[in-house]
Amino acid sequence: MARAAAEQLRLADVVQSWLGRPVLVIGDAMLDEWRFADSDRLCREAPAPVLTLRRRISAAGGAANTAVNVAALGGRSVLVAPVGADVAGDELHDCLDRAGVWDRTVNQPGRPTPVKRRMLAGDQILLREDSGDPDDPLTDVGVDCLLTALDCATEELRAAAGGAAPTLVICDYGLGALPAPVRAWLVAHRSRYATVALDAHDLADWRGLAPTVVTPSFAEASRLLARAGTAGLAAADTPTDLHLEHPEMHPGDGPSELTVGTAPGGLRRTDGPTGEPTPGESRVAMTRDGLSVTGTGVTVNADAGAGVDRAVLARSRLAELRAHTGADVVAVTLDTDGAVVGGAEGEPARSHSTPVPASHAVGAGDAYLATMTLALAAGAPLPTAAQLAQLAATSTVAGTGTCVCRRDDLLAALGHPTPDDSALVGAEGLTGIIAEHRRNGRSIVFTNGCFDVLHRGHVRYLEQARALGDLLVVAVNSDDSVRRLKGADRPVNPVEDRTTLLAALSCVDHVVVFEEDSPAGLIEAIRPDVYVKGGDYPPDLVPEAPLVQRLGGQVRTLGYVPDRSTSAIIERIRAHGQGTAVDTAGSVDTAVSVDTGQAGDSVDAGRAVGSGQAVDVGQAVEVGQPVTAPGAGVPPTTGKAP
Repeated sequence: MARAAAEQLRLADVVQSWLGRPVLVIGDAMLDEWRFADSDRLCREAPAPVLTLRRRISAAGGAANTAVNVAALGGRSVLVAPVGADVAGDELHDCLDRAGVWDRTVNQPGRPTPVKRRMLAGDQILLREDSGDPDDPLTDVGVDCLLTALDCATEELRAAAGGAAPTLVICDYGLGALPAPVRAWLVAHRSRYATVALDAHDLADWRGLAPTVVTPSFAEASRLLARAGTAGLAAADTPTDLHLEHPEMHPGDGPSELTVGTAPGGLRRTDGPTGEPTPGESRVAMTRDGLSVTGTGVTVNADAGAGVDRAVLARSRLAELRAHTGADVVAVTLDTDGAVVGGAEGEPARSHSTPVPASHAVGAGDAYLATMTLALAAGAPLPTAAQLAQLAATSTVAGTGTCVCRRDDLLAALGHPTPDDSALVGAEGLTGIIAEHRRNGRSIVFTNGCFDVLHRGHVRYLEQARALGDLLVVAVNSDDSVRRLKGADRPVNPVEDRTTLLAALSCVDHVVVFEEDSPAGLIEAIRPDVYVKGGDYPPDLVPEAPLVQRLGGQVRTLGYVPDRSTSAIIERIRAHGQGTAVDTAGSVDTAVSVDTGQAGDSVDAGRAVGSGQAVDVGQAVEVGQPVTAPGAGVPPTTGKAP
């Protein structure tokens, strides 16, 4: 028991060690759309179900989801990718913004953003509609803009990290985001990145890259060996040859997903393999005269080769895969069977997964790739990196939707949860919580604000507010709401960071986010006994006062703590960085959160900072002062400031 606890603590230390690590993700970005419907009858025109749409969710997919996972796990994530100037592209930008990803995507007018739309009834995917033609090549101008964005983002991350080389993740799913000139640039500039992870359908396109780690599926590994003229993936003790057959594969299917549930079937043939494994006509079979491998599955004939599985086959060819890719580490993902991971030294690591419905596992491979990359970049031993990557992928598949592994969830799976965030509640659940408190005779105090950068004055204000009743509810403006109120360069910190720190304060009982510019809807829903605002004006001048009083509550205003304001902190950060292009030697380590209307908060920050709990002066170049390589222009992008 003690040994297991020590091992969990060691793994948790690795997760903590990669906080803020700079990671640049480049590749095929797409939008995942999930439509949830009910069906209780068939239509009269055909034996088809009649669907009633109940809910729609959009999420980042492909390379964009890998970037989201890096950010959710605690890394400093930047995405460079071509994105269409269309509605889907706008939604993708919003997904990146909510996740805290530095959006350095480049608009490509006339080239649509790839979209996967899934229609579900229950957990069953009934159909998938794909839009966005992956055959549309980038224009010469588009390629130049992408290279400029890549160069600038690399230097931007290096500056933010105090001169340290960033980590690079390449997601090449054959959808056109990485044409030959971009691949050649990345190979030529390999030395600018400390750790390089590659996830590509056609690994042969990346000869000369010398990546740190590659993460092919079983099918992709088989295809590489077949094209390299080898016998393919075969068990070392199998006396017969391994025959590889590759049915055609559609180029629009996007990334191959680490399917923890049902394994896909075969692949369709193309000149250059693109797209994801899709069910094919012929299944894989081992017969008396040899093996045939298609897709990611192997079916063993009961009379011949019993006991031979894909893990054994993959393990036997790890050395060849390292030789053909030039990678230090090869991780062959086996969907339902987990993964086999091997480096130049030591025994290969074997990990296992948990079978779940296929609709729960979309994007789990992105979580695997992000975690493996962060762990190796942090210097973790290979077995540790493999264990954490599989745990991250497995822990994301609890429900339907695009998988994202969050740092808190990973730590909780290791038995080391972060401080209790039960104070964070949704607007829908808040009314029930308040009703229960009222039944127990507790009085409710309510306040609201942007809560952007926490300082002593804010903490004092909240402590005084809490003293006015039995329970303090703090309502936080969403990121969009803050931008509308304070300008495009606010908030400094995303809503996830702001609410987490507020919830950690002992004087705060519940934290809720609202999208509107006014908290009137929440006030009407919970009917606070006391509504508190900061300021020197009389309570009657508070805009919400008439509503609160009509509902039977009272309004209180609390004075300021002198010489303490959000804007003053931001101005000190700005002054600290003046005189040098980037000053990363001395960061201002300031706890994140709370902006409740303290004096001077209306002053805009001249530059944005990162989304971590420390305000890093190295990130102060982010808005309005992008760091560019000598002679490099600033790419036309639709990206948003962190």
